[in-house]
Amino acid sequence: MSAPAYLLQGIDLTRRYGGFAALDNVTLQVRPGEIRGLIGSNGAGKSTLMDALSGRGITSGTVLLEGRDLAGLDARERRRAGMARSFQKTNIFPDLSVAEQVHLAARASETNNADEVMQQLSLAHLGARRAADISYGDQRRLDLALALTGKPKLLLLDEPAAGLTVEESMTLAELLRRLALRWGITVVIVEHDMDVIFSICSQLTVLHLGKILAEGTPAEVRAMPKVVEAYLGSSA
Repeated sequence: MSAPAYLLQGIDLTRRYGGFAALDNVTLQVRPGEIRGLIGSNGAGKSTLMDALSGRGITSGTVLLEGRDLAGLDARERRRAGMARSFQKTNIFPDLSVAEQVHLAARASETNNADEVMQQLSLAHLGARRAADISYGDQRRLDLALALTGKPKLLLLDEPAAGLTVEESMTLAELLRRLALRWGITVVIVEHDMDVIFSICSQLTVLHLGKILAEGTPAEVRAMPKVVEAYLGSSA
C-alpha cells in the first residue's frame, strides 16, 4: 500500500462560538517534509486552526494524520501517533532542571533522543540548571526541545519566536529548518515575524476572517495583490 500523499489533512474544519465562525469550513493539506506557515492578521483564525488540528474544540470536520482519523484521541494519544505541539507560552517546568524535563518528555516516547535534542539545540551545557534560571531565549529553545523529543512526525508550533530578538528569532528559525530536514519532521508554524516565515517555510497558507484567503510558496503569496491588501501591506 502506498503512503498517503499528505501527512496531515484537516478537512472542512469549523469552529463556532454561537453564531460566529472563528474557523469556517477550512481544509488544510500538508505533504510530508513541508514546513507550512500559517499567516494572517489578528483574529484571522490561525491559533484556532492549530487548536483544531490538535483536537481542541472543533464544531465539525476531520483531522487525519497519515490517513488515520484522530477523532477521540487525547493529547497523549496524539503524541504517540506522531503529533507534537508547542504553544505561545512555554510549557516548561521552572523548578526542574533542563536535563530532567527533556528526559522526562523523552521517557514517554518510543525514541529516546533527549541527549541528541539537547545537543542540537545547544542546551547540553545548561542541563543541570533550573529552567527558571536560564535566559528567555534558552527557555524558548527548551520548549522546542520538549516538542522534538521522540522525533515526532508532525510538529505544530504556535509563535515559537515570540519575545525573542531579531537575531534570536532568525537563529531559532534556521535551527528548526535544519532539524526538520535532518529528522524528516513536517512542521506547521504560526509566526508573526515575517522574516522567520519567509526564510524557512516551503508553503504558506493565508487566513482571513476564519477562511483560507490564499496558498502557495512564499514568493507566490508575496506577489498576490489580495494578500498584500488584506495582510502584508508595506511589509511585502
